[in-house]
Amino acid sequence: MWARESGFSTLLHIILEQQVSLASARAAHNKLLELASPLTPQRFLKLDDATLKAVGFSRQKSLYGRELARAILEGLLDLDELGSMDDAAVKSELVKIKGVGRWTADIYLLMVLRRPDIWPTGDLALAVAAQKVKRLRARPTPDELDEISAPWKPWRAVAARILWHYYLSEVSL
Repeated sequence: MWARESGFSTLLHIILEQQVSLASARAAHNKLLELASPLTPQRFLKLDDATLKAVGFSRQKSLYGRELARAILEGLLDLDELGSMDDAAVKSELVKIKGVGRWTADIYLLMVLRRPDIWPTGDLALAVAAQKVKRLRARPTPDELDEISAPWKPWRAVAARILWHYYLSEVSL
């Protein structure tokens, strides 16, 4: 199920996963945890640019991490409250933070809050897997992928997990 714990560290890890391989994001997150464990917003903000770069953060992802940490510390984002909100409200709260877009919010909803009808639009692995499974000539666009997922409502998170497993076992070899 790839379930993850709620909190700052996990959301930061998901930000690291944006547009890079899972392995490189995991390596950067693990190096960060070696420096600052437990990883809290306060500890993250004490790390300078050179330290973050050394563990694998780009300049942009360092900025996103700092924005997230500040939002939590300033009370603009309460990660504990997200579990009691509906999906749309969670997305709305998360995307207010610079560096947290729809995909990141969807992954948090799917893997942390374990919501059943989340479909991470724009996920490359889902698009590649759907192309193979559906025998499409071209990789589906995000809109086409949303259309493909429509019949799977209200269990699109299950379909996403199945397609990710397929991708990891068949496509990415």
